[in-house]
Amino acid sequence: MTTPCDVFSALSDGISEGRFSELSALYAEDTVVEHPQAVPRPTRLHGRAAVHERFTSALAGALRLKRKNVVVHETTDPEVIVAEYDYDAESAETGRTISTANIQVLRVRDGLIVHSRDYHDYLRLAVIRDGVDQLVQAYEQAPPRELSPIGPRTSSD
Repeated sequence: MTTPCDVFSALSDGISEGRFSELSALYAEDTVVEHPQAVPRPTRLHGRAAVHERFTSALAGALRLKRKNVVVHETTDPEVIVAEYDYDAESAETGRTISTANIQVLRVRDGLIVHSRDYHDYLRLAVIRDGVDQLVQAYEQAPPRELSPIGPRTSSD
């Protein structure tokens, strides 16, 4: 069986190597991926197809990300890990670079990610892409959106 640490490693290796079209295979068909700090509003993706779309759309070509300083914390729940790491990020458009901190809370069942809560530094990533003006417009145009937290998924879910 593939452990949560193995799955995180495959995910972050794939991101660092730019293999975005392959990454959705690491997620369960009914996965939920939350981005509580996304700007201008938190987002939640439902299902492998939505994750695939996210990985292969603008994200795939906008940034080059290299993972470093990885610390993985195992929890009392054998399905859950917390990964802390940094990215050296480079904008494909501007060539600017920056280092950003990240945290992912992953729940892995039967070798697939069933739930992920991802905390990335979206503002720093926007700065290197010259996207600050676009963020201002996005905040002005974004409707209010409230997301309630999703509780832990048990094996009976």
